[in-house]
Amino acid sequence: LVSTGGTARALRAADLPVADVAELTGSPEMLDGRVKTLHPTVHGGILYVRGNPEHEAAVETHGIKPLDLVVLNLYPFDAAVASKDATFATCVENIDIGGPSMLRGAAKNHRYVAVATRPDQYAAILADLDANDGLGTSYVLRKKLAAEAFALSARYDAAIASWFATAAESSAEEEPPKEKAPLLLARTGSKALDLKYGCNPHQTPAALYARSGGTLPFAVLNGAPGYINVLDALNAWQLVKEADAATGLPAAASFKHVSPAGAALGVPLNAEERRVYDVADDLTPLATAYVRARQADPMSSFGDFVALSRNVDAATAMVLKREVSDGVVAPSFDSDALTILKAKKGGKFVCLEMDPSYVPGEASEYREVFGVGLAQKRNDRGFTKADLGNVVTKRTFVEDDDEAAKRDLVLASIVCKYTQSNSVAFAHNGQIVGVGAGQQSRVDCVKLAARKVRVWRLRFHETVVGLPLKAGLKRQDKVNARVRFVEGGFDAMSASERAAFDAVFEDSTVPPELAASDVAAWIASLDDVALASDAFFPFRDNVDVAATVGVKYVAQAGGSVQDDAVVQACDEYSMIMACTGIRLFHH
Repeated sequence: LVSTGGTARALRAADLPVADVAELTGSPEMLDGRVKTLHPTVHGGILYVRGNPEHEAAVETHGIKPLDLVVLNLYPFDAAVASKDATFATCVENIDIGGPSMLRGAAKNHRYVAVATRPDQYAAILADLDANDGLGTSYVLRKKLAAEAFALSARYDAAIASWFATAAESSAEEEPPKEKAPLLLARTGSKALDLKYGCNPHQTPAALYARSGGTLPFAVLNGAPGYINVLDALNAWQLVKEADAATGLPAAASFKHVSPAGAALGVPLNAEERRVYDVADDLTPLATAYVRARQADPMSSFGDFVALSRNVDAATAMVLKREVSDGVVAPSFDSDALTILKAKKGGKFVCLEMDPSYVPGEASEYREVFGVGLAQKRNDRGFTKADLGNVVTKRTFVEDDDEAAKRDLVLASIVCKYTQSNSVAFAHNGQIVGVGAGQQSRVDCVKLAARKVRVWRLRFHETVVGLPLKAGLKRQDKVNARVRFVEGGFDAMSASERAAFDAVFEDSTVPPELAASDVAAWIASLDDVALASDAFFPFRDNVDVAATVGVKYVAQAGGSVQDDAVVQACDEYSMIMACTGIRLFHH
C-alpha cells in the first residue's frame, strides 16, 4: 500500500502497513501539495505494459514497481465552485492535477491495472478479488472501471473548462465569474434508462440521462416510462409542487403532450360536483384534487400522465384505477396504493417516485434543436398570492371575501407557467375548468379555453346529467357522449356519424339538443371565474370573450400599449384585474 497525507494516516490508524509516496519516489511532497504523485516511479508503475521486453527492462533499470490498483477521489471542484464563499483562487486550487493524471493512466492501462474512482465501487472490487483468490482483478471488471474513470475525467474536465472559460472574461484576477452564459458549454451525462423510442417509433435509439456524477431525481417503481411520459412527468411534477407550496393544499395535474389538460387543488367537492363527476363522498384531499384535475376536460385527459404533490393513499389509487391513464409521478406511495396501481394496464402502469427535495444542481438549463444548442436560466420564479398586489381596475380585492378568487388566480397562473405558449387558464373553486394552449393568437387561446369552460359548465345541466345512455357503456364512452351532446349541431352530422351517436342512447335515439336560449341562460349562471394569462392581453377582445363565461377575476402580466383599453373593458364588466409584471412563456 502506498498513499499520501490523510489517507495514509487513516490506513495506519487501521493497523495497515502503508508507505508514503515520498518513500516510493524518493522525492518529498512539495509546493503546498501540488506535486506529490507526478513522478516517473508512480506513473511508470501504472503505465508500463506487463510482459513487454522494452518496458520490463526500463522499469528494472529505474527500480519501478508495478502498481496494480489505483484508488482515488478527485478534488471536489464542483462543490468549490458552488460554494457562495469560494473565491477565484479557491476554485483554482480545487483543480486536481495528480488525481486525473493517475486516473487516466490507470484507465488506459486497464489490461493490467484496476482504477477505483468512487467508494460505491469498492464492494464489487473486493468481491472480484475474492473470486480470484486475492490474486488480482478480472479483465472484465478492469475494463468497466476504466470506462467509468474516463467518464469521470470527461465530466471533471468539462466542469473546469466551462467554469474557466467564463471566469477568463473577468479582468480582475480574483473576481469570480459573473452570472452569464458560459463561453464554452461542455456537458456530460450518464445513461440511466433505455427508452423504447423517442417521440415517434422511428426515432430510435432513445434514452434517459442523468447528469454525470448524479442520479435521476425519481425512481421507477413500476412500468417502463416512455419519452413523452418523462416529459409530462417532469413538467407536471413542477406544477403540482409549486401549486401545493403556493396554496398549502394538495395538488394534482393531468398532463397530455407536455401541457396540462387539467389541474386542481384538494378543495372539497359539493354534492352537485360529486354527482356530475360520479365519485363517492369519502374522498381524501389528494383524491379530490385528482378528481377535479381529471374532470376539467375528461375527454382530453384520456390516457393522461398524472402528477400528485403528496403521498399517494389507497383512496387516490382507487380513483386512478378506474381511469384510462399512462402513469403517475408522486413523492411517495402507501404500499396498498402501490399494489393497486401496479395492477393497472396489465402491470404496465408507470409509477414514478419523485425525490421531493430535488432541485436541479445548476441555475441554467440547456436544450438542442436541429443541432443548435440553447441555454437559459431555469424558470425558478415562483408565483404566489403576493404577485396579485398590483390591481389596476376600479374594483379591488376585498380581504377574506376574495381569498378563494386569489387562490384560483394563483393556480391558473402556475398552470400557465407549465403550459405550451401562448396559454391561458380559467379556474373555478380550486379547479382548472379550461386551458387554451399553444395558439399563436392570444384571443384564440381565450376562445379555445372558453369553449372548454362552456362544455364543463353544461355537463352540470340537468338534461346532460340525466341523459338516457345505454347500460354497460364504458366510463370514457359516457364522458365522450355527454361532451358530444353538449356541443350540439346534430343536424350537421353525416348519416354515419348520427347513427353511431344514436347508438349510445337508450332506444337508439339521441334526445333533442339543448335550445340556444337554455344554453345561454345556463352559462350566464356561471360566476366568479378566474382567468390567468402567460403574457399581456394585446387587445380588449380577450376580456370580451372571457366575460361570456363568468370571469370576474383576471391576472396577466400587463405592459401592452393597449393596457388602458384592457383595463377599461375589465371595468365595464366589473372585473378585478391584477397586472403581475411576470411573463410566463413556456416552450
